[in-house]
Parts: sequence; C-alpha cells; structure tokens
Amino acid sequence: MSASFQQLANFIWSVADLLRGPYRPPQYERVMLPLTVLRRFDAVLAPSKEAVLKRHAELSSKGIANIDAILNNLAKDEDGAPLGFHNHSQLDFYKLKGDPDNIGRHLADYINGFSENIRKIFERFEFDKEIEKLEESNRLYQVVSQFAEIDLHPRHVDNITMGLVFEDLIRRFNEAANETAGDHFTPREVIQLMVNLLLQPDTSVLTQAGVIVTICDPACGTGGMLAEAQNWIRAHNDQATVKVFGQDYNPRSYAVAASDLLIKGHKDGQVVLGNTLINDPFPDHHFDYLLANPPFGVDWKAEKKIIDRWPNFRGYSGKLPRINDGALLFLLYMMSKFQDYKAGDRNKPGSRTAVVFNGSPLFIGGAGSGESEIRRWIIERDQLEAIIALPEQMFYNTGIGTFIWVVTNRKADHRKGKIQLIDARERYTPMKRSLGDKRRYLDQAALDAVTQEHGNCSDTSSWVRLDKDEKPQEWSANKPRKKVLEGQKWVERSTSRVLDNADFGYRRITVLRPLRLRFQITEEARERFLNTCPELYDGLQAVQDTLGSEPLLDWNDTWKTVQQVFKNLPDDVGSWAKGAKGTAQKKIFRDCFTVVDPEAAPVIAKRHKKGDVAIGSELFPQQTLPTLNAGELYALFGLHTEGKALLEYEPDPALKDTENIPLKEDIVSYVLREVRPYVADAWIDRETLDEQDGGIGKVGYEINFNRVFFQYQPPRPLHEIDAELAGVEQRILDLLREVTE
Repeated sequence: MSASFQQLANFIWSVADLLRGPYRPPQYERVMLPLTVLRRFDAVLAPSKEAVLKRHAELSSKGIANIDAILNNLAKDEDGAPLGFHNHSQLDFYKLKGDPDNIGRHLADYINGFSENIRKIFERFEFDKEIEKLEESNRLYQVVSQFAEIDLHPRHVDNITMGLVFEDLIRRFNEAANETAGDHFTPREVIQLMVNLLLQPDTSVLTQAGVIVTICDPACGTGGMLAEAQNWIRAHNDQATVKVFGQDYNPRSYAVAASDLLIKGHKDGQVVLGNTLINDPFPDHHFDYLLANPPFGVDWKAEKKIIDRWPNFRGYSGKLPRINDGALLFLLYMMSKFQDYKAGDRNKPGSRTAVVFNGSPLFIGGAGSGESEIRRWIIERDQLEAIIALPEQMFYNTGIGTFIWVVTNRKADHRKGKIQLIDARERYTPMKRSLGDKRRYLDQAALDAVTQEHGNCSDTSSWVRLDKDEKPQEWSANKPRKKVLEGQKWVERSTSRVLDNADFGYRRITVLRPLRLRFQITEEARERFLNTCPELYDGLQAVQDTLGSEPLLDWNDTWKTVQQVFKNLPDDVGSWAKGAKGTAQKKIFRDCFTVVDPEAAPVIAKRHKKGDVAIGSELFPQQTLPTLNAGELYALFGLHTEGKALLEYEPDPALKDTENIPLKEDIVSYVLREVRPYVADAWIDRETLDEQDGGIGKVGYEINFNRVFFQYQPPRPLHEIDAELAGVEQRILDLLREVTE
C-alpha cells in the first residue's frame, strides 16, 4: 500500500466529515463516490476541454443533432488518443467554486454536459437527490471546493492507486454501517497472487506478438481484479490487446468500475450492472481468464424461483448448494464461460479461472449434497488445479480464513489427475496498523514463494518460527541458521502437497445392525394394548395362556406362535381385522409387548430364494474386492444362509451408522478391517446406491486442509511438564507467603 494511496484516501475521508449532520457515516458514500469519480473525469478531460467546447458551439449553431460521437472522438488524452466520452459544459470544478449561490444548479448542469455514456453510468449514483440535500444543508459548496483542490488525473494518480482509494473508501463506509459479512473487498496482494496463479503458467503465450486476451470478473466491485490482471499482462507484453468484462449488482460499485473502464480507454470491454446468478450479460462470450471474489455466504433464496425453472444451471445439471450459501454458483457460472479446449487447436484454447472462497465450499455438505456434487463434478472432470489457503485476518471486513481456487479445462500434462494444495496460512506479516479486520498481509517474498510452489507443482516444505505459545512469528523457505529467543523454535512445515483426484473422494456407506427384540406380556403392557385394541381381549388372553408371562428372546418363533393362536381362535372371538386396520393392530401388538434386548435373537424381516438376490460387480465400481466365499460376502450385506433361503434381518434404527470410505479402497476390505472386528453382526446396506455410478454407498468429495497438512507433534516429556508445574506451585506459594506474612 503506497503512501499516496493512504494520503489520498485519508484526505477524501476528511472531506466526508463535512457531511456529518445531514448524513450519517454509512451514507457518506452517496456523496463521496460520485464526487471522486466526477473529479477524475474532470481531470482527464481538461487537456482537450477547450477544443471540445469550441467544436460543440460550432455544431450547435448549425443545429446538428446527435453530436456525441463527434465530440467523444475529439476529446483526447495527453497522448492524443480519443477518450470515447466528453463534457461540453462551460463549467469545471474550478469554475464551480466561482458562484457559491448557484452551486447546486451549476453542478447539475455540469453533469448534464457529459456524453450519454457517462450520464447513464452516473444515473446509478442517483446523485441528483444528493445535490438537493447538500444544498439545503449548506454543505455542497464546501465539499465541491475541497474536491477542486485535488488532482486525480491518471498521470498523478494511476489506475491501481485509484482503485485502492475506492476500495478503501467503500471499506470504511461498510464498517460505518457495521457490514461485516457478504461483500469483502479483496486486498491488493491477494489479487496479485490470484493473477500470478492465473497468468504465470501462460507467460510464453501471453508474451507473443499480437496476442488478444479476454478477462472477466462476474463480481467485479470497483474493478480491482480486472485492473491488476491488465497490468500484469501489459508489464509482460505492452503490445497485447486486453479486453475486460465485468458485472456487479451494487449500483455504486458498478458505476465506479464502469467509469474506470472508460477512463482507461477500454472500448472493447464492458462492465454491466446486474445479478450474475440469474442475469448473464455476456451470453455469446467465452473468456480466456476469469477471476472473482464473490460474496461469502450469499443467500440466493430470491433467485431460487427463477433458477428452479431452468433445465440446468449454466450447464451443470446436478444438485445445487444450500439456499444460504450460493458461492459455488458463481464458480459454475465462471466455468460455463470457459472456451472449448482441444490440444493443438488454436481455436479451442481453453480457459483458466481463480476465485476466492471462504472455507465452506471446501467441505460443507456430505455425500449427495449439492456442495459435494458440485465438487465431484469439477474434480471428476479433472478441472480443479490447485487450492491455496490464505492466512486469517487478510480481508478488510472479515477475519475468517479464505482460499483461492484455481480451476481450468486445460491442465498441463503433469497436473492431469492431480490437485495441488498450498498452505500459506502461516506466511503472513503482521501489519503495523490494522485496516478494519485486516491485520495481516502477504509480503512480496510470500507472494513469490507461493507462486513458485504453484509453478513447481511438487511436495515442498518451509520453516516457521514459533513463539512460546506456538504462534507463528516468521517463516523461511530454507532452514534458518540464526538463533531464536528462549522459548521459541523453528519447525518445518509442509506447505505444498500434490495429491490424486481420488484422494479427495469417499464413498459413504450405511452400516446396519439387526433389531433384537425380547417378548414379554406384563400387566403394564396389557393395559397399553387393550386401551387401544379392546376388541382383542380374548385373543390376547389366549396368547398369554399359550406363552405365559416370562420373557422370550426369539421374536421370530414367538410371532409364529402368536399368529397360530389367533388363527385357531373360535369364530365368535375377535381376531385380527382385515386390511390396514389389521396391520395397525399387529404393529401395536409388537410395540406393546417387545423391547430391544441385545441378548435376543435378530428379527427376521424377509426370506429370499438364493437365486433372487445378486451381489454383482456392478455394485462395486472401480473396486477390487478381496477373495471371499459366497456366504461370507452375502453376510456382509445382511443376507444369511438358511438351507436354500437367504435370511434378511430387520435393522435397528437406533444402531444405524455411516462410514466414509476413501475411494481408493474397496468397501468390503474396509468393513472387514474397521467395522466387523468391533461389531460382529453389522452389515452394509446394499439398497443405498450412488445415483451416478450405481455403486453401493454415495460418493462424496471434500477438501480438508487440516487433515492433509496435519503434522503430529509429540507431547513434551513428563519431566518438563512436572518441572513447569512445580515452578508454578512455588510461585503461588511465594505469593501466598507475601500476603500472610
């Protein structure tokens, strides 16, 4: 962050203090953003203003209409390039100061003097309402006078610095409004890292003569990411043609970005206002590169009704994420804008995207959920290249951890079938002065290290200096030789891991155990049953006469006896009713006279003929099962041989459980190793199948950084702990002695 940026932002914020009274701090942006943009336009147009005024007078005297195009071409920057916009008002910021009594009318006339393309953008600021309010409160002249004193011409304030100013102002406005979630403007060093990850691998292509590059940010805010990407390309190839496209749903952010685009002279680019989730402003466009920081945890309830009517979402036809977090929908949109890819075909170059998410899209949602299915769709198409974990407290409006995803449909050969994870969570540098929630930043060394690790695509490690509380204080790519303070230490940390796609997948199976019921007729149970089914009094008495009142541990045999007793009842004695009522009576009978007992025999649910049930290979896609005989295999799936039949037990709903089995392992070996030794009667539910591959269990994907980068740290020796405790006890005794003596 440059001093000029800080100074300029602080100056504009000091001007905003003039608004105190008629405006509350969260409302300052209604005035400060449009005035800043207006002053920058004023500075840019100054060199050719006289020529534009002269030509406007000539054309007006001749009664010529539709003169915008002529004047837009006449307005030029200092290099003589047409700006594509103009202002034909006789006024400018300095002249506005000359008539304090009519400042409101003059400012409105000045704005109306802009070309149509500027007026349309400015309408989004709704600044006409603020002019009236400012004039009524006697603040307008003071504010305009202050702005006239600053020079925002690009030769003094470049586009990057201007973008930083805008983002800093918006951050302050959001903080004043206590807006701590949703929109988080991206720190410049994070943008720089994203751009490096996105563009660095294509350096050889981007430096070629005559290259044309298209870049899109579907949640562009004030356009900072687009600006940084342009600068990277131009720094490597000043002859490159860069076309930028953006969209944002916030009218003021859109207006800032659209204004900046015009000032930069991007006639082929476009920034539009709208909701990316439901409005595609570029339906016929596909882009070389896309990058974005979409809102975290965005609720898409308002868009759901529209999206539900679509046959798919941007080419993805699977389940969608939960309603309170639509972050992954932005990524799906960005992937829908990929160019087709075919190796060696210049007309099908493919695309790359980098996007910032919080931690939720990595792991939220189990197998079969919308989030898991989207991760699966991306990974099984082999389009997830890398994920970089950033330090916490990096963003202005939130302290949560964030991650950069790099996704592409043209992976390099050495990356195919692989995903790289880079852990940069401990590579931060503390800021001397925090900016909102931002207390840390990535210095150039950290940016270079992560960029290099991504380029190398290999397992690497670095060194971190920890204080006595195990908190990171410093990092180094190589093992440092310098000494540390007492209680501190250098430790080696894994920082880059390259893993197979399948390492992130699992198959969630349902593990069942048999229901075991003990039967007993007690007075309490009799009363419950007869209160509901009094018509079966004689039948119940007959059952009790036959079975007695002692507990019975085999419900299967007991139920056979009960059925036989009811069958043998005299015609004039009430038996089971017909149809649904009879089914209900039998259920009530079992509920009243049975309890779960682990010592009881399993309850048989069904009997199958052996030939009616098949456990075929189609139920185990991409799995190699261990060698088992038929009986052993069938038993693992809840089928037990009884002569020529297969018994299937009724599962106990209270003992139902799930297991997540890595995709690289077959479910049978896993259950034999991890389940059966501890629960001998458990079996795998064979009816819960994956909707895509038809295999037993549901396939899910998650990316767990903590598990991948976990490094076991053995506990300290007991003698050290004992010595420390003894020292603490002695200090306590010494303090007590001071008090009592």
